[in-house]
Amino acid sequence: MRLTPFQKQAIHRIVAEQLGSDARVLLFGSRLDDNARGGDVDLLVELNYPLTNPAETAASVSVAVMRALNGRKIDVVLSATNLPEQPIHRIAREGGLAVSN
Repeated sequence: MRLTPFQKQAIHRIVAEQLGSDARVLLFGSRLDDNARGGDVDLLVELNYPLTNPAETAASVSVAVMRALNGRKIDVVLSATNLPEQPIHRIAREGGLAVSN
């Protein structure tokens, strides 16, 4: 996992502040490859409650994390009880790693 302890802590803190401490965050995609370079940060955020405005929520989390990580591009995929499952959710769960502080 190519995230520093500071980056992991920042992601965890921001998601907890915006979506609650029960939110689960998985890192997936190119940042899992320790031998790769660059790349954006792909996050799956899993919630056990419905969201009324998922696009705004994803954008808000993405911008906050991007600012904390000095402009690094952040992609946020949300999973909530009222959102349909997409193939990206399965891919992220199968290959992702939990981001914890």
